[in-house]
Formats: sequence, structure tokens, C-alpha cells
Amino acid sequence: MALTQVDGGLLSPTNAQYTGFKNRIINGAMVIDQRNAGASTTVASNGYFSCDRWKTYADPVSKYAIQQNAGAVTPPAGFSKYLGITSASAYSVGSGDYFWLEQSIEGNNVQDLAWGTASAATVTLSFWVRSSLTGQFGGSLANAGRVRAYPFSYTISAANTWEQKTITIAGDTSGTWATGNTAGLLVIFDLGCGSTYLRTAGSWGGDALGSTGDTKIVATNGATFYITGVQLEKGSTATSFDYRPYGTELALCQRYFEKNDAGATNAVFAIGYSSSTTDARYVWFYKVTKRSAATVSVSGNTQFIGQTGNGSNVTTATLGGILSGTNQTSLSATFASGFTAGQGSQLLDNNSGASWIAASAEL
Repeated sequence: MALTQVDGGLLSPTNAQYTGFKNRIINGAMVIDQRNAGASTTVASNGYFSCDRWKTYADPVSKYAIQQNAGAVTPPAGFSKYLGITSASAYSVGSGDYFWLEQSIEGNNVQDLAWGTASAATVTLSFWVRSSLTGQFGGSLANAGRVRAYPFSYTISAANTWEQKTITIAGDTSGTWATGNTAGLLVIFDLGCGSTYLRTAGSWGGDALGSTGDTKIVATNGATFYITGVQLEKGSTATSFDYRPYGTELALCQRYFEKNDAGATNAVFAIGYSSSTTDARYVWFYKVTKRSAATVSVSGNTQFIGQTGNGSNVTTATLGGILSGTNQTSLSATFASGFTAGQGSQLLDNNSGASWIAASAEL
């Protein structure tokens, strides 16, 4: 029996459940926040500080805070979470300043768009947005390095009201667009970029983070910008939001970042063996294969203990990743004493429940 195509995806003839990957954005409903679990963070550098897969850029820094469900407003119907930006001051934006929100989509997930060729496909970007400010806002689609970019604009008509926006963009027939496991397409929302990074909306060209005339969130003290339901799909029409199961969305995020939280006192992080009386080696197996060899970070040395072969627990002096791959990492731990070379060992939470190990392969 043939499958039926609906909204760009496929329906099974037996269970009629969507099985495609219509939305190229991961975590567009902002439901996953492994790093901060909903806590507010002032953006003091470029990086990932809130909802998974959403990266923030700022120069100068500390001009806004980012948080899942900032302000605790009611999300639009059908959504439970959103990402919120709150301005920290009334900052006068210089021509070379920049403030933006971005998701970098892996080339493997957009290769079928055939951008950079005569067969470049049209895409449609849709999202729900709410701001304390009104007027013209914008952003852009761009390739890695932003050598090619398409600035777009949209209007927020009413303050503090959720509005859905739809933007259709003809694919770029020029430029170089990655199709492997590196950044293939950037989706950018302008939070207050200077004129150096802005162009007139509506055409492909050189670098642009937004469109000329965009409202600058960071220019108004306490201004807010909330967004959710972000979808980028192939075609010239916005379709219904691609709701994926929570576990599926989490796994998609974990390809780029995975945080192993203790969650409870004395939780086991990894198993291994002692190589001497003061050293041990452990292996942490990832839940999801990473995009590339991951960079490993830990919450703090003293938040971990090693369990010796006789059941004694010894606080770690140092702990870090020594050899990371796409499926696991080897961890090296140093202790004051207490181990016997060759015995098995476990790496545990140090009776606090606050420890964590994280692996990042972000774009």
C-alpha cells in the first residue's frame, strides 16, 4: 500500500502518524533546555545559554538576558514553552555592534534544498513572536560564514501580543552551501544589530544579520522579545507546526549537546578501573551519537567521587575528558590515595545531586 503525503511528510497507512522531518529547525517549540533548566542567564559571551540549539551573539556583552519562558506569559495555543530575551538597559547601538539569536542547521539536514545550484528549492519560515515593542523586526538566512545571506523583515503590530509570522524565501542559486555534518544553513533573528550588519530585505547577497530599519530590542530598557513555534520547511506555504515526540526532540538535541545530570545523590556517571593507587579511567557512553568528536566539560572536581574495589568512596582531585569520540568519552580521574591498580571502579555523584558531565558537538 502506498504512503500518503501530507504537509510535506509521510503518513503510514496503518497508524496515520507523521514520520517525516518537515521542520528543519530542532527544538523550535523551545521545550528542551538541558543547560539551564529554565534559569535566566545574562549573555556575557557568544554561546548557548538557554534552549537547546539556539545560540546567542552579543558585542558588547551583558546587554540582555535569555531564558526559557522568561516573564511567565501564556504561550500561544498549542505551545507550552518559548524562548525569551529581556533587554538589560537602554543601549545606543553602534554601527559595528551586533546582537542576534541563531540556529545553525547541519548540512545533512538541508542537502535536499540544493542551494547553490539551479535547482535551489524555496523554503518557508514561520514562527510565533511577541514583544513589548512594535514595528519592523527582521533576521536572515545565511550560509556558513555568512558569505551569502537573505535578510527578511516582518512587522509586530501589537505590543505584548502573540502574532504568527510567515516568510517565504526563494532558494539561493549561488554560493557554497555545506551538505555534510558542518553548518549548512543559519536561521538568524536580529535583536539589535548595527548598520554594518544590515541590508535591505528581500534579496540574496553578501553578509546580513537583519534588514535596514529593524527595531533594536537592546535599545529599550526592559524590552522583551519572545519566540516559539519556529519552523523552516521546504515549499512556498507554511503548514501546521511539526510536533515531534518529546523524546525524539531531546535525541535530536543530544546529537549536538548531551548533559548527564546526577539527578540524585550518589548517582553513577561512568564505570572503569583504577590504573594506580591514585588514578582511575572511566568510560561514559553517550545516549546519542554526536555530530563529531565532542568536547567534554564537568561541573567541578570535588562534586565527584570514585568508588574503590573495596567499596570505599574517595573524592576526586581532578576529573576531565582525555579522549572523546562520537559515541563515548574516556575520563581521567586523580585521587589522593585509596585505590588498587587493576580493580574496577565507579564514578559517582559526591552526595550532592548537583554534579554533571556534558559533551558538546555544537555547530
